[in-house]
Amino acid sequence: MGTSTSFRERLCDPQRFLVLYGTTPPRADAPPERSAELAGRLAGHLADQVLDGVVVYDVQDESGRTTEPRPFPFFPAGDPRAYACQLQALTGLPAISYKCVTPFDESGWLAWLDETVKGYRVAGLSLVGAATPTPPPDALAVDRALQLARELPGAPPLGGVVIAERHSPAYDESQRLLHKAAAGCDYFISQIVYQSEPTIRLLNDYLAACAREGAAPKRIVLTFAPCGRPKTAEFLRWLGVAIAPETERAILADPAPFRRSIQICCDHLRAILEQDAAHHLPLGINVESVSSHPDEVAASLELLGALREVGYASHLR
Repeated sequence: MGTSTSFRERLCDPQRFLVLYGTTPPRADAPPERSAELAGRLAGHLADQVLDGVVVYDVQDESGRTTEPRPFPFFPAGDPRAYACQLQALTGLPAISYKCVTPFDESGWLAWLDETVKGYRVAGLSLVGAATPTPPPDALAVDRALQLARELPGAPPLGGVVIAERHSPAYDESQRLLHKAAAGCDYFISQIVYQSEPTIRLLNDYLAACAREGAAPKRIVLTFAPCGRPKTAEFLRWLGVAIAPETERAILADPAPFRRSIQICCDHLRAILEQDAAHHLPLGINVESVSSHPDEVAASLELLGALREVGYASHLR
């Protein structure tokens, strides 16, 4: 698994600032030629970018997570492993595939893992749990899924999700990171960031927790996305992204909303990277577009370049 080995080396290099780009698979009912067309188009967009890898999400309905109506209709998406493989072949970049583990029991999960390792050879797997606050009682827990995956020969690097906004005395996200790392997590990718303060608090507490327990910090990749439409802002909020009302107003009232959202995202990343904790943790960025509108996809690529410059400049200080 040459791609996976290369990605593992990048992940484990604390001196490297990791840069990823996230996307979703085509709809499940898309014919193969449509999937190939979309993969080729994205590969073309990424050809001139300096990247360490791509991320392919496992799209879930998530309607049970909130009583608010979904701003955009939900359409089941194709297998993220298959799309990740397409992108790996077209871009030459390592591809991470997300997977929700909730529907599996242990035997089903092991069978899925075996099929993934032998048939798909993705560079990384990011495991997520149920989107609802109360998952089914028999749902496979992410920690257990990580333990089983770690024991499988040939398993790729394993990742998890980090949500800074839920870090609180009642739910210590920094301790959850330590628990997931002990279960087998090699890296974490965050929910979309539109406020810097929760991430700063979490990184400070995570670094302190690692020092107390003598644990080496795992890489944390911070996700950002552009916003240029009221419907996109509504969807971000529906997804659980903490976006302040004044931030949303500033973006949508600007004559160039995409440019303003890119500026705001860069300001947030700069504020995070200026903290002392950021100089002692392996960090990175991941950029996605939550909309398929061509101008928002284009803005995500512009955001990628802008954030990469901020990250590299901070990393070289």
